[in-house]
Amino acid sequence: VVTLSLLLYPVLKGLALQLHSAITGSYVSGTHSIAFINCLNEQIAKDIARAIMDKKLAAYVNILPKSSALYFWKGELEESSEILLLVKTRTSKIGELSDYVRSIHPFEIPEIISLPIDQGNPLYLKWIEESVPRD
Repeated sequence: VVTLSLLLYPVLKGLALQLHSAITGSYVSGTHSIAFINCLNEQIAKDIARAIMDKKLAAYVNILPKSSALYFWKGELEESSEILLLVKTRTSKIGELSDYVRSIHPFEIPEIISLPIDQGNPLYLKWIEESVPRD
């Protein structure tokens, strides 16, 4: 019984939070995320952003202007300029988003990282919910 309870705890907690959210209309922290994706140039960034939106993997993608980057690659210090995408989506879509971006991104190892959204404008968070289909 203890083992079963421990195994089911994450599922039951998630269901309880969703039920609470549905009843109270409150936001459940971490339901949505922001993914960061680096791109070599603006055209690649626009192409990847459009592909993400066409697949309905995000509600909104910001394309931030060129920035400088320093990083180690194959043991050497590299310097380049990059364009950064900020992708707003459901946390449940991050795995699918990451897989898809890796399949179309020209980098051997693209930066695709995400952070959960803790709080925000409830109407905006609801809009993300409505814009990105459930799994």
